[in-house]
Amino acid sequence: QVQLVESGGGLVQAGASLRLSCAASGRTISANVMGWYRQAPGKEREFVAAISWSGVDTYYADSVTGRFTISRGNVKSTVYLQMNSLKPEDTAVYYCAADSAGWGQRSRYTSTSSMSYWGKGTLVTVSS
Repeated sequence: QVQLVESGGGLVQAGASLRLSCAASGRTISANVMGWYRQAPGKEREFVAAISWSGVDTYYADSVTGRFTISRGNVKSTVYLQMNSLKPEDTAVYYCAADSAGWGQRSRYTSTSSMSYWGKGTLVTVSS
């Protein structure tokens, strides 16, 4: 089992930046692929970004490309999401996720079923 704990959410104004962190514990070898998803009120959970174990390979949702950056820490079981130029439509609960499968095509990670482990989420609110 892998436990994931997110931190770094908060209330910011449009145009500001935030950095989310996710720390994995337990059987961290199973956190081969890690990613971020988000769920806005009244909407389904959606893919934001994913990263391979090495940190070299990444995918992003079109809506965040160029504004968000996913990265691995020096400790591979930690992953970050740097969010710049935040918009009100970025308001959501952000979830960290992980899976033991090998790195795959981007289309895999657009489905929440691609991830086996989930954190409880951290709320990001962007005011206009």
